[in-house]
Amino acid sequence: RQNCRIYLESFNLYETEKFLIEKKGIEWSHYDICECYMILGGIPYYLNLLNKNMSPSQNIDNLFFKKRGALWDEFDNLYKTLFSKSENYIKIVEALFKKKSGLNKSELLKETKLANNSVFTAMLRNLEDSGFIRTYSYFGNKKRGTFYQLSDYFTMFYLKYVKDNYGKDEEFWTHHLDNPSRRIWAGLTFEQLCKDHIKQIKKKLSIGGISSEISAWSTSATDEHDGAQIDLLIDRRDRIINVCEMKFSENKFEIQKDYDENLRNKLSVFKEVTGTNKAVQLVMVTTYGLKKNMYSTRIQNEVTMADLFEKE
Repeated sequence: RQNCRIYLESFNLYETEKFLIEKKGIEWSHYDICECYMILGGIPYYLNLLNKNMSPSQNIDNLFFKKRGALWDEFDNLYKTLFSKSENYIKIVEALFKKKSGLNKSELLKETKLANNSVFTAMLRNLEDSGFIRTYSYFGNKKRGTFYQLSDYFTMFYLKYVKDNYGKDEEFWTHHLDNPSRRIWAGLTFEQLCKDHIKQIKKKLSIGGISSEISAWSTSATDEHDGAQIDLLIDRRDRIINVCEMKFSENKFEIQKDYDENLRNKLSVFKEVTGTNKAVQLVMVTTYGLKKNMYSTRIQNEVTMADLFEKE
């Protein structure tokens, strides 16, 4: 008789690196491990399929794009194994995949055309408990309610690249090393990676012991102000708000004039619209840090990819 449930969390980056080195003999750079994590997540079963004699890109081709690769049909098998009426669960994750910033319950119902009942509520709870989706709220606007966001790396990668490409190019990922689409994907998924390592970010900022709430924020353009969006806010009990900007790049990230203007507008609109009287500090989370120039002085704190690999 079932008398308990066991929720197994996936590895974080620290645990993933340790697993790859100690169990697989794989010693990749933090950059390569991050990219791999943004595809497979910290799932030991998937990580165990990696081959130390192949490059990271060759491994992804071998697992996803090679005919009869180990993970080519994993998506359907995964959802069918975990959930009854898996087609409805897939409708939910596909709807969330199309809207990277997330959807609230009413928007999800509209997109999926599923019935608004206890079964739908249970499906959302099951997906959240299983780590496929996450819930979050908007800063200072409880009326907007709870939003749901797709958070499973494997699902996101499958829907973007594998679903419509399987069998067409067995070296698809290697051939797209310098493709703009891949860079955009990496940038967006790195934001997800940062949200999953918020403890490491807070540790780097020396605020691990300070009570805080994590949220997002956005506003549309009006006659009075421009539109703005912030994907990660750390609202601290000590009356400071950290606005986190996340950038994934192969080298040190350089703030140019147009991006500096975007940052200044973002902070100005945020303060104006929210009316907050807390101190607002700008944090950059990047792969290799910031390239120092006339614009980098605006950044109060930096977090690098190496900091995300810290033990909790």
